[in-house]
Amino acid sequence: MSTIIYALTNPIFKNFAFYAAASTVKMMAMSLLTSGERFAKNAFANPEDIPLGNKNQGKVTFTDPDVERVRRNHLNDIENILPFVVIGMLYVATNPNAMVALWHFRIFFFSRIFHTIAYQVPLPQPSRAIGFTVGYLTTISMAVQLFLALLK
Repeated sequence: MSTIIYALTNPIFKNFAFYAAASTVKMMAMSLLTSGERFAKNAFANPEDIPLGNKNQGKVTFTDPDVERVRRNHLNDIENILPFVVIGMLYVATNPNAMVALWHFRIFFFSRIFHTIAYQVPLPQPSRAIGFTVGYLTTISMAVQLFLALLK
């Protein structure tokens, strides 16, 4: 009997689903962090949002450095987590070695956590660059393995 690839009975897919969901929730949390920073700094993107904060101190601005730092971090998540989810889903279909796949998923997730910490603290470079590069190369590794399987 063959295994259904995209079922939680498949340990490779189950591990992927966990780390893809965790990465996506982490990315979603960046929206809340951005909103929190906007309220903390009374720096809003739209005039209608000012009454939600301190009406006397709120302002429309796109240049607050703390808000922009969180926003750039969120954009970086979008640029990296979405490709990880798509490539990872296709990678699972290649029926890779379960342990190799698990380590790809883990390394990607923890590289994104590290990248966020390095970005928000901020830690000195090359900390953030290392976090980015490790996650990026993990996704590239899965893509290469996918293409190799497709060319067989």
